[in-house]
Amino acid sequence: QVQLLESGGGLVQAGGSLRLSCAAAGRTFSNYNTAWFRQAPGKEREFVAAISRRGGRTYYADSVKGRFAIPADAPENTVYLQMNSLKLEDTAVYYCAADPVDNTPYYYTRESEYDYWGQGTQVSVSS
Repeated sequence: QVQLLESGGGLVQAGGSLRLSCAAAGRTFSNYNTAWFRQAPGKEREFVAAISRRGGRTYYADSVKGRFAIPADAPENTVYLQMNSLKLEDTAVYYCAADPVDNTPYYYTRESEYDYWGQGTQVSVSS
């Protein structure tokens, strides 16, 4: 069992920045592909960003590409989501998810890919 804890959410003005953290209790992310999803009010949860442990490649949804990033300098038990140039439409609960690395393809946008989820952290962007 992997326990994930997100933090760093809050209220920020449009154009501002936030950095979310996802910490794994008692273990590292070295053997887990990790992703961020979000769910806005009245909408389904959607993929935001992911990092594959096979080579460290990162993936981003088109809506956040160029504004959000998963920094490579995080501690081994932490994954960050650096969010810049925030927009009103980025308002959502953000979730961290982890998928044990195995020999199967990594379908990073699929919620079913991930075995472990955090409780979420609220990000609110105001005008």
